[in-house]
Amino acid sequence: MGRSGRKVNVIGVGMVKFQKPGASDDYNVMASAAARAAIADAKVEFKEIEQAFAGYVYGDSTCGQRAIYEVGLTGIPVVNVNNNCSTGSTALFLARQAIEAGAECVIALGFEKMEKGALGSKFTDRTNPLDRHAEVMSRVQGFNQAPPAAQMFGGAGREYRFRYGTKRETFAKISEKARKHANKNPFALFSNELSVEEIMASEEVFDPLTRFQCCPPTCGAAAAILCSDEFARSKGISNPVRMIGQAMTTDYSSSFGDSMIKMVGYDMAVECAKKVYEQSGVGPEDVQVVELHDCFTANELLTYEALGLCKEGEAEKFIWEGQNTYGGKYVTNPSGGLLSKGHPLGATGLAQCTELVWQLRGQGDKRQVEGAKVALQHNLGLGGACVITMYQRD
Repeated sequence: MGRSGRKVNVIGVGMVKFQKPGASDDYNVMASAAARAAIADAKVEFKEIEQAFAGYVYGDSTCGQRAIYEVGLTGIPVVNVNNNCSTGSTALFLARQAIEAGAECVIALGFEKMEKGALGSKFTDRTNPLDRHAEVMSRVQGFNQAPPAAQMFGGAGREYRFRYGTKRETFAKISEKARKHANKNPFALFSNELSVEEIMASEEVFDPLTRFQCCPPTCGAAAAILCSDEFARSKGISNPVRMIGQAMTTDYSSSFGDSMIKMVGYDMAVECAKKVYEQSGVGPEDVQVVELHDCFTANELLTYEALGLCKEGEAEKFIWEGQNTYGGKYVTNPSGGLLSKGHPLGATGLAQCTELVWQLRGQGDKRQVEGAKVALQHNLGLGGACVITMYQRD
């Protein structure tokens, strides 16, 4: 329940199968397909949707309108959203606020048509928005020729490894799990399983990360339909997935100190999770399934601790005991996560939402988490923003 007292429900979700750059449809085709899937899932008509929040990182300024216009032309407000890798969940955040403010039914849509290769800056004639993050990295560990994001998250993983004596194989174990989960997800980009040995044998990108521990550039789209209790009842929906807590944080001063772990968003996640646990009245011990931002294996490991899934310094034990997969305490990234499902930046947060809604409805098919009633979503973007959402279904 939001601060306004209005409850917010997710009554429809949809996504398209993620693809490699160069193999996908154009952004408007993917986005409109995901939107139509969510609308059909919600059993609503487009004319009932009052507002649209469209998230993407790469594209001209009104791609959101172009995508929405494929679905319907009703004159509704369309807000274009860009918040780096947390763009999709930021669109979701704004959609939730619209319902709390009085709207009855809105859509959050995320999509991305990416290029091959590592992420790079598009504008070189102005201040880079990650310049303060880069300054921390330069001061703490220096630069090399590896992709900048891999240096940042890899550096955080290396800092953790040196602090706790964590084995390099522990990071690879996370990727092995991601591939196993994605093998059961028809929407995932990579469905072939890999062993820890195969993951370790792939080329090193930045210690402790190898190639199979880095998320791939991906194209795709996902969408969610949010509504009020009153609207859900009018549609005969008696037991929807409820959004019982959500928060967004941005960088604190600690991001720009002398820690790579903090620079890549650890404190943002810790504080954001605290807000969500307080709002929702449930804690990590009440959660069964988690979709978290595993852009690199190092970030998944750090996020276990930031979200309170395990204690600080205990992530390695948590991983090798299998507490992060089926049969353990939590199932993290049943979709395969960013590592294996793929990471189309604008779509990721809404693809996470889609997976968790399916899980809470019992629609996870071969990857269904048994007894899933409470689900947690974590989506992070450097620059920076962290969005965490708690979902529940009775």
